[in-house]
Amino acid sequence: MSESESIILEATRRRLTGKQADTVDKLTKSAVEVLAREGFAGMTIRLVAAAAGVGTATAYTYFSSKEHLVAEIFWRRLMAAPSPVSDDPDPTVRVVAELRDIAMLVADEQELSGAVTSALLGRDPDVEHLRIRIGAEIRKRIITALGPDADPDVVESLELLYAGALVRAGMGYGSYSEIADRIEKSALLILR
Repeated sequence: MSESESIILEATRRRLTGKQADTVDKLTKSAVEVLAREGFAGMTIRLVAAAAGVGTATAYTYFSSKEHLVAEIFWRRLMAAPSPVSDDPDPTVRVVAELRDIAMLVADEQELSGAVTSALLGRDPDVEHLRIRIGAEIRKRIITALGPDADPDVVESLELLYAGALVRAGMGYGSYSEIADRIEKSALLILR
């Protein structure tokens, strides 16, 4: 992993050495396991730390809250997911592919997907920092998909579409797969 890749994936509270990065990786992987077993309501930093084989105090060194930990998981997945490569000349096709891929990042993990919605709505300053980074990355991907003359109002409408869809999925109005389909239909309406 290059230095720029490690900076992208580092925890938001501090720069990490190799050993620290391994600890954060263990914590994020263990959090997914704990979420699957306990749900977001039952998940605690203490449970995640125990599953990762690290002390609770060590876990709190990296993550200020369970919301911060879940937001970090989503950030890492977003950054690890390549933007869909499309040579299609139609920007609509490119945008729909982009939004669908982002919506599907956690679609197969019910507890994680609901936790991501809850976590990203949190007021923790570390979550806010990640929410800004996530939003900027999604905006960048939408602009890239639309092309160099992207209309700022269209970009913002697509961002609102994605954010609203995430909340709807988190509220249980449909699975993430169903919401991804709805995003596609709504994006087509915006882009006509």
